[in-house]
Amino acid sequence: MTRYLLALTLLTVTSFAAQAQQEGPTPTQALVAVESKNPTAPAISDVTIKVNNRATVLTGLTPVQASGAQVAILIDDGLRMSMARELPALRDFVKGLRPGTEVFVGYMQNGRVITGQNFTTDFDAAANGLRIPVGSPGLSASPYFCLSSFVKSWPENSGSTPKARFVLMITNGVDPYNGSTSIMNQNSPYVDAAVKDAQRAGVAVYSMYYSDAGFRGGRASFSGQSYLAQIAEGTGGTAYYQGTGNPVSMEPYLKQFQKALSETYVATFVAPAGRGLVQLKVSTKLPKTKLYAPSYVNPGTQLQQQ
Repeated sequence: MTRYLLALTLLTVTSFAAQAQQEGPTPTQALVAVESKNPTAPAISDVTIKVNNRATVLTGLTPVQASGAQVAILIDDGLRMSMARELPALRDFVKGLRPGTEVFVGYMQNGRVITGQNFTTDFDAAANGLRIPVGSPGLSASPYFCLSSFVKSWPENSGSTPKARFVLMITNGVDPYNGSTSIMNQNSPYVDAAVKDAQRAGVAVYSMYYSDAGFRGGRASFSGQSYLAQIAEGTGGTAYYQGTGNPVSMEPYLKQFQKALSETYVATFVAPAGRGLVQLKVSTKLPKTKLYAPSYVNPGTQLQQQ
């Protein structure tokens, strides 16, 4: 009996120790995009970070290397077929990525992402995967269903080394499953879920607004752009759009996105594990400089080998 009690006590102590270790501070990484007119690269001392509103020591701040980045281009297959005129610019963008970057091209259909390839460093092959959207109204079902599905089953790269993850969505952003596109109805549980899923996966989501074959009018444009802005703000990305119509050309936005990729850093710090996502706030006193980071991160996320 004594031996049984002793074994039970040791088992309980070990269990509590393991749980405490899981819930204790754990090394965590998050992407921080830097938008600055200052030519000086930010140093650790230039950046202030708070986790759950508590000042936290930043232990690393390193630029995302080309060989350590994955870029997924997700195109809504329900977009108007006038998207065909943007294909040359998209192909040039893919071929102009920094050598070593892994790129993925997929089309959003019926709540998931359809593709014929995995992540690749063969830019010509990826560019050849770009095609004209089918142009059937609402074909994506909801771009946020597609985003959630994709980030939760992010295609594995050939190795086991963690990499920085970026998504570029090209879509009208409308969530037909949330009902009316009225200005009074801009809280979508599906958008919220997509934000959380991207945060858990450590993915920065960028987007470019382009109208759908079915949804028309300023109200639909406002609704879609509002949702895309929510996704960007929550994950540390940027939503690119101008007015309520399609861009005259996507080329300027693609250049901005390419610049953002080259000016993104991996921030390393510790976060309390065991309680789900934690709040993250990043700031700097550098002049003419803005930082973009996810509003919540998953403790233990690794995006770059330390």
